[in-house]
Amino acid sequence: MKPINIVNSIYAPLDRKNVDTDQIISKEFLKRIERTGFGQFVFFHWRFDANDNPIEDFVLNKPAYKGAEILVAQDNFGCGSSREHAPWAILDYGFRVVIAPSFADIFHNNCFKNGILPIKLMEAECDELLEKGIAEAQAIEVNLEAQTVTTGYGKMYTFTIDPYYKEMLLNGWDEISLTFKYEEQIAAYEKNRVAY
Repeated sequence: MKPINIVNSIYAPLDRKNVDTDQIISKEFLKRIERTGFGQFVFFHWRFDANDNPIEDFVLNKPAYKGAEILVAQDNFGCGSSREHAPWAILDYGFRVVIAPSFADIFHNNCFKNGILPIKLMEAECDELLEKGIAEAQAIEVNLEAQTVTTGYGKMYTFTIDPYYKEMLLNGWDEISLTFKYEEQIAAYEKNRVAY
């Protein structure tokens, strides 16, 4: 995984609650076996009409938000099924950070496992980010080490994160990487293990 510490980017304001994993990546796009290639289908039925034409007023189709690495949404982001394809699609699209007042537990954990930083801010703070970002494209800085979100309009928000996940993201480790850190100890154990 790619390490995360400081992300400076325009953010995409998605002013919707209860965004479920089927809306993030619809079931008809789950035929790939790789983790890549899903980004083109993220929020597909909100981004495109029945004839696959872009819906101009959807945030990700607006030129001002092109290249955004941060997504800001409302409560209960990532609810619904436990499909890991949802964070794969978000990351493949280019988002490194998702900010919301709350996340579905499985989606929240899957973000960490796939190199995405999910940040919980207070509802009023998310509302302010959404209001400002909808009115005009805004850049913010997310600093994982300091656990801050700094806006261009003079506000700084702080967030909490489990130290275990913080270390994983800062170092770009997934659970397999952590296992390999103990490769020598595992080999020594296997060498000394009595065969039955």
